Amino acid sequence: MNTSSQEQWPQILRQEMSKVLIGQEELVDSLLLSLLTQGHVLLEGAPGLAKTLAIKTLSECLDVSFSRLQFTPDLLPADLIGTLIYNPEKHTFEPKLGPIFSQFILADEINRAPAKVQSALLEAMQEKQVTLGETTHQLPRPFLVLATQNPIDQEGTYPLPEAQLDRFLFKIIINYPSMEEEMVILEKMSTSAPPEQVQPVVSVEQLAESRKAVDNIHIDKNLNQYIVQLVQATRDLSKISPELGQLVRAGASPRASIQLALSAKALAYLEGRDYVIPQDIKKLAHRILRHRILLSYEAEAQDISADQVITSLLSKIQLP
Repeated sequence: MNTSSQEQWPQILRQEMSKVLIGQEELVDSLLLSLLTQGHVLLEGAPGLAKTLAIKTLSECLDVSFSRLQFTPDLLPADLIGTLIYNPEKHTFEPKLGPIFSQFILADEINRAPAKVQSALLEAMQEKQVTLGETTHQLPRPFLVLATQNPIDQEGTYPLPEAQLDRFLFKIIINYPSMEEEMVILEKMSTSAPPEQVQPVVSVEQLAESRKAVDNIHIDKNLNQYIVQLVQATRDLSKISPELGQLVRAGASPRASIQLALSAKALAYLEGRDYVIPQDIKKLAHRILRHRILLSYEAEAQDISADQVITSLLSKIQLP
């Protein structure tokens, strides 16, 4: 592990974000884990639950660039990545870079954009680059996409294809705040006073050093075996339980195994350990697997969710 000051930055960052963001601990932790593993996050929740506020506040605490993209059915790929503009004086085409060239991106209501726009975003997420004409432009680092989708209003939406869902490290379900949390929100926001400002408390260099430290976190071979066993079980649940076998059409890809191991190491780092424990994997399983499991018609007819399937799976596979 690194020096004590280096190890304390996650707690300092959480404290700074808590000045304006009430509750949402799972979301904040997931954003920190995404930064440490260079992953992206898909959020599902009703409007008004501080999704925009969360990533905007995080960008201010890290002093990085931030862009909010409102996805609509008439959006074009050029609106996202940019285009080539003809320069009549030089008789050449010059790139005009789009808003995707920011370090933190909020892709608001991503499922309202057509397939070509989602494809353009997919290249940026996966390759960390954008191609305009014959030139490839590298995106700034760190590069984090926080995409949101509204589970209530599905009219005029384009469901994300499985290949794109698989590119997201986590899918987080945002719930309404508790009564105590909403009371605090009300007291903070129901005045004419300007909202409290957060200050940059973590540098990009500190984040890069922490990523190197995460690489050195130890994960036992038995835990790796447990991860593979868990992910492979999602592809054929009948081997684990006959009643679960009819609930899933397709399971998680090997990318889920990789990201579960990486995230477990990052979680161990955030909690001050230099080794992974089984509870790290169980804590992250729902976030990593829920958007990678395709439920069958039988499951939908019985109103069974992916989270329920994962919970049953975790209870039936023995921890090492």
